[in-house]
Amino acid sequence: MRKFIQATFAGVLILITSAAILCWDPLIQANAKTLLVPEDRYAVEIIRDRWGVPHIFGKTDADTAFGLAYAHAEDDFITIQEMVAATRGDLARYRGKPAATTDYIVNLIGVWDTIDRRYEKDVPDQLKAIVNAYADGLNQYAATHPKENWAGVAPFTGRDIIAGFVFKTPFFYGFDGTLLELFDDSKSREIALAPDAQKHSWHIQGRGLIKRGSNGFAVSGARSGDGVTRLVINSHQPLTGPVAWYEAHLVSQEGLDMSGGLFPGTPFILHGFNDDIGWANTVNAPDLADVYVLKINPKNKDQYLLDGKWRDFDITTAKLRIKLFGPFALKLNRKVYRSAHGPVIRRKNKAYAVRYAGHGEIRQLEQYYRLNHAHSLADFTAAMSMNALPSINYIYADKAGNIGFVHNGQYPDRMPGWDWQKYLPGDRSDLIWQHYLPYKDVPKLFNPSSGFVYNSNNTPFSATDGPDNLRAQDFPKTMGLQINQTNRSLRVQELTDGKSPIDRDRLLRIKFDTAYAKGSRTFEIINRLLAKDWSSDPHMAKAAKILAAWDGTTGIHNRQAALAVLSTLDDITAEFTHKPVPPAEESFKTAVNYLSEHYGRLDPEWGELNRIVRGNVNLPIDGAPDVIRAVYPENIRADGQLHDAAGDSFIALVEWDKDGKLNAHLVNNYGAAVSHPESPHYADQLLLFAAHKWRKALRNEKEVRLTAASIYTPWQK
Repeated sequence: MRKFIQATFAGVLILITSAAILCWDPLIQANAKTLLVPEDRYAVEIIRDRWGVPHIFGKTDADTAFGLAYAHAEDDFITIQEMVAATRGDLARYRGKPAATTDYIVNLIGVWDTIDRRYEKDVPDQLKAIVNAYADGLNQYAATHPKENWAGVAPFTGRDIIAGFVFKTPFFYGFDGTLLELFDDSKSREIALAPDAQKHSWHIQGRGLIKRGSNGFAVSGARSGDGVTRLVINSHQPLTGPVAWYEAHLVSQEGLDMSGGLFPGTPFILHGFNDDIGWANTVNAPDLADVYVLKINPKNKDQYLLDGKWRDFDITTAKLRIKLFGPFALKLNRKVYRSAHGPVIRRKNKAYAVRYAGHGEIRQLEQYYRLNHAHSLADFTAAMSMNALPSINYIYADKAGNIGFVHNGQYPDRMPGWDWQKYLPGDRSDLIWQHYLPYKDVPKLFNPSSGFVYNSNNTPFSATDGPDNLRAQDFPKTMGLQINQTNRSLRVQELTDGKSPIDRDRLLRIKFDTAYAKGSRTFEIINRLLAKDWSSDPHMAKAAKILAAWDGTTGIHNRQAALAVLSTLDDITAEFTHKPVPPAEESFKTAVNYLSEHYGRLDPEWGELNRIVRGNVNLPIDGAPDVIRAVYPENIRADGQLHDAAGDSFIALVEWDKDGKLNAHLVNNYGAAVSHPESPHYADQLLLFAAHKWRKALRNEKEVRLTAASIYTPWQK
């Protein structure tokens, strides 16, 4: 028995040792000396204003990119590192199993295949210099702040920065949702039949649509009533994380002078303004991805049928590393399949190929570079004509008084006659589109007669309050253009009439409007609840009476909004949460119980529940999901509060007077010091943000220097 125990122990020890050897995966911390950047390589100054916002002044664009990277790392290095790790397909090594899907998708869509194939020949030398300088800025910060480094991430490279755009840009029209649904066995979607086929169909597992929010408004000088052209930039993003807005002012002697918002890992302004032009972005969701159902060879699972012949899949291996503890990681190899259509997801005995806008594209950052150097409508149009960005709406305005709307996208040049909203048969090569429609065919509307354009993630056929909206019949159905209205777009229609002046005050009343439109989904649910007879339950009858008195607004002092919003929240946010929506009556009863438990009444002020919180600052805030003053809680908290997590964030009001002189005001949701609670700039804009107040945009270098809180270079800290 003793020998048996010893043998068993030895066997277990061998197994443990073998497992440890297999899982041994230490992350190597880069040598700080190798990351340091010589002081004579870049000529740049970082000027922080009283709000901690960085104004970067460089001799060249590359100098400015170096300074921006260093400044942004000072404020949020952890998120930048997370973004780079995700782009490399290494996030699970740091974040564990939940991030493994992200790492697999990086491999599936071939982010680094695109970089390896196109970076050297298709990224202009000037842009290479810029992204390399940005990477140098991150390396300089990593070298001088070693305690903040994630081992194994530095050194950063210019390829990392370009790869970030290759990876992220398709997700803004919901492509991530298309992929993730193909792993889901619980949904169904029809397969399209040929146009001349019999009208019947069968079902396979399917997909849903992930939407995001934003508002953009532009008013011409003629419509404003005071000769001032105005632009409101109002994207709705998470308040923190890899796609939260970071504000900066970028200046170089090569013509760059942009103020606005950008994301971690971005060397240019994504939406903002200079002295001459500006634009706001809103997310659009045209149908830009197609799913093909493949037929697998029953005698060879690594082949699929195309044009009557069995074709071999292109098969590679994704090497995933999943964090366990310390220097140990679970190492998994997963096959990655691709067909002539694109990435392939295999599930049980089925296989689906995906073709999508942005596949293999590498010029995204080049288009942003050109946009950042645009100073006129002609420059803007030339940059947009690159057609390198897979999606995103643009609301445009300039000092010459031009305003416009572009429902931008890389629209596939699809075969007419097919229902491209459904899955496609994967055995026909003529259904594998090869090109995009040219920019001239993209839906756009400039200088409408009403002098007003807007977008709130709604259909492009509702972009102005005048008579000259775009018409659906003028665009092919194969473009898959949106036909939806959001509450916000319906509310804009209620607040405008095509002719009354929209001056500064009225424009801001529109922007900060807190109401649900009468034809909105919210009121549809409320009306259904009020149509039910609740008289058998006095408590619910009392709640229905309160609900009937609601005027549809969500100001902080409104006493019916809490019951109304809580009763409709699950339904209104389902497109974001992807959680099953309970019956409206059940949500109503849950809201009644929640308010009774936490407030002892059914009509507390909305501001008692609806809060914006940062560190020790906890304030009431108006707004709600899908109102123009968009405020989305992360969840319904157990303490009786809803904490703002997404929606209104970076906001800009940009104005050009009759003489073309710029006047701009800004506000961000929290502050510049994104990940430093100890900083005075961690939450110093929150009070302004909650109260609809602004900071003046500092644009003139002399003014910036005179009011500077600090001036330094990356070598002085």
